[in-house]
Amino acid sequence: MSHVTAFACYRSRVTNSPNSATDARSLYLDLLKGTLTGAISEDNDSILGGVRTQGSVTLKRKIANAVGVQANKLGLEIAVKKPYDASARAQGLDWPVRSESMIGLARMNNIQMAIESVIADGVEGDIIETGVWRGGATIFMRGVLKAYGVTDRKVWVADSFEGLPAPDAARYPADAGDKLFTQTGLAVGLQTVKHNFERYGLLDDQVEFLVGWFKDTLPTAPIEKIAVARLDGDMYESTIDAIAALYPKLQPGGFLLIDDYGSHASQCGAAIHDYRKEHGITEEIVQIDPFGAYWRKSL
Repeated sequence: MSHVTAFACYRSRVTNSPNSATDARSLYLDLLKGTLTGAISEDNDSILGGVRTQGSVTLKRKIANAVGVQANKLGLEIAVKKPYDASARAQGLDWPVRSESMIGLARMNNIQMAIESVIADGVEGDIIETGVWRGGATIFMRGVLKAYGVTDRKVWVADSFEGLPAPDAARYPADAGDKLFTQTGLAVGLQTVKHNFERYGLLDDQVEFLVGWFKDTLPTAPIEKIAVARLDGDMYESTIDAIAALYPKLQPGGFLLIDDYGSHASQCGAAIHDYRKEHGITEEIVQIDPFGAYWRKSL
């Protein structure tokens, strides 16, 4: 796929409108999506000692990671060049090593659609993501609010900032054998995420951080109403803890976005279906890409 075609993948919302303010907003948001996902830079290197090798269980990757770590101590970086696949990045099927988000452009567009819809329809409430990695999706959420001049909503950034929990198979059998907690590339510290917000000029008093496991932070979080909730916890436990605490606060007309609905169907997906069944939720689940899905709470 050519660079021009790849650019068109994430510039899907830009029009030839004579409204310069609308054009500027669209350009800003599309550039923000393209940068946060690494689509603009075509970020697809595999760095030894980077996110793709940290915590790996295979011997080859363990050795590669060890070599990379030693190189880093010397101020060196060993990178394996790989061809960039624009269609994979659009669908969030690959893992950029330097960029702030791994969710891809389709799920970024979904975030934009949801926030623009609740703004246009006057749905009250804040915006939250549970499980943020480097903060890319929440940085974009704040960017959308900034682009529309919204000052009465907050973006809540909820994460352990230590990676994922070890599975509690006794309580959540669906998570038995899960090894995500060993993937140290998924553990990004609070200060790193805050710094990423600062780099984009989007760290301010409309951004709040909830630090800790979801079961501890979300039930008592000082959030009254939610307009958009995005769940990105991969596991059954992380997903059920998040939806149980947040869905009762999701306002009619609000959106629930689920990052791992398809990619972790037996864990995240199962938790979603169990919660919907228990609470009689019948709104249609809409697939975004092979991984993500969402639904809108009935008005």
